[in-house]
Amino acid sequence: MTSSALLASPLARGPGALPRQRQLIQRLKQAILAGHLPAGGKLPSSRALAEELDISRNTVLIAYEQLTAEGFVIADRQGTRVAPLSAAAVAAKRAAPPPAGAPAAARRLARIVSTRYAHDGSLPMTPGTPALTQFPLNAWRRAQDRALQAAPAATLGYGHPVGEPALREAIAQYLRVSRGVRCDASRIVITEGAQGALALCAQLLTNPGDTAWIEDPGYRGAKSAFLGGDLDIVAQRVDGDGIAIPDSAWRERPPRLIQTTPTHQYPTGAVLSLARRLDLIERARQAGAWIIEDDYDSEFRHQGEPIAAMQGLVADAPVLYVGTFSKTMFPALRLGFLVLPEAIAAQAMPSIIEMLRGGHRLEQLTMAAFIENGQFSRHLGRMRRLYRERQTALRDALAGHLGIEHEVLGGHGGLHLTVRLPAAFPDQDIVRMARAAGMNPGALSSFAVSPRPEDNGLVIGYGNTGADRFPALVRRLQEIAVECGKRR
Repeated sequence: MTSSALLASPLARGPGALPRQRQLIQRLKQAILAGHLPAGGKLPSSRALAEELDISRNTVLIAYEQLTAEGFVIADRQGTRVAPLSAAAVAAKRAAPPPAGAPAAARRLARIVSTRYAHDGSLPMTPGTPALTQFPLNAWRRAQDRALQAAPAATLGYGHPVGEPALREAIAQYLRVSRGVRCDASRIVITEGAQGALALCAQLLTNPGDTAWIEDPGYRGAKSAFLGGDLDIVAQRVDGDGIAIPDSAWRERPPRLIQTTPTHQYPTGAVLSLARRLDLIERARQAGAWIIEDDYDSEFRHQGEPIAAMQGLVADAPVLYVGTFSKTMFPALRLGFLVLPEAIAAQAMPSIIEMLRGGHRLEQLTMAAFIENGQFSRHLGRMRRLYRERQTALRDALAGHLGIEHEVLGGHGGLHLTVRLPAAFPDQDIVRMARAAGMNPGALSSFAVSPRPEDNGLVIGYGNTGADRFPALVRRLQEIAVECGKRR
């Protein structure tokens, strides 16, 4: 045994070397797993091995104790022997390539194809990123300190699985007043952002193979959440009045879930018309389907009064309302919420409590205090004025400096504008060059399941970009677009 190169070669010493105890443990593990030290074989005595490797006997004793605890060796009166291991496991360790029967990832993962670029979200023109430099950090810290002082120990433990009661109550009151949502705190579930709410909807309301409708072009996170639930995705086109569902779709591919962004369609900015809202609710009721209303940035309406939520239009609507603080506060907060319909809340809550684990208690209690003390409303007021100014500046820059044919879509709210471009200026090429130039718009075609010619364009965020920067940025975009058009 001791003649094995794994044991006989000196242990590394000097700066940067691992502790000798750890080196010895690793060597012995590797030798056992590789079969160089066969099962039942006796290891050298601690004294002999210490002398051979020129280390202390205590180092060897501690290594043997650790290997015994992990099941690599067995220590008894006869000494320390290698424990019996699975022959298949040893053979697998020796083999270079994985065997043909190696476990594979779930098949559903192959359906979730990334359409995102690795990018720095702080770059100008990033869609969906709020004005983080304008966030009232001092007010947030004060609210956080109060939450800690009120319950210093409680905030460190598990919270209620569906969220802190104080936050659920604050959200319910806010939604009733500002969004016209019919709800109370007992029907609200706090989630890991809106994405967590979408995934929870799929878990609660569908079985693998059920059909789910999504908007096209639309929010990519909804598609990923539904594919992760093994659902059959059907994309429904969007026009100037929001999601446009043909009569034939209800007959040929009736849905179990329908995801929509009716107040500010993402990414086109369209508002779902009242006639379509009412028709969608009634058709879903008849089909036994559920509507997920993703109300991701409705607080930022730049013309007129905010548009009320679809959920509150009619009593007992088959609508699950999803909201998030990622746009109104900051993305790293990772707090979203789901309002369950009254028809299923009592039935679903016991299961949800088993499925979820409470957490982020300090953040939730801070958010509740932020809403209750009026800071949230004041912050929204400031941000509405700021985003209105920035959107106006972006519109002016597009009109004055984007010297190619284009059409601005939607644009009465939110944190971005979508600009449709002629096919001669390929959006994904423009976006790649723009990112290399330090800008981060999105390609409209990347939001479509099956892109059409009219899906060629740019999704330009203005939330995180100062108004004075847009003339120069748009001029640079124009140069990039022209260059991409020449290369086509």
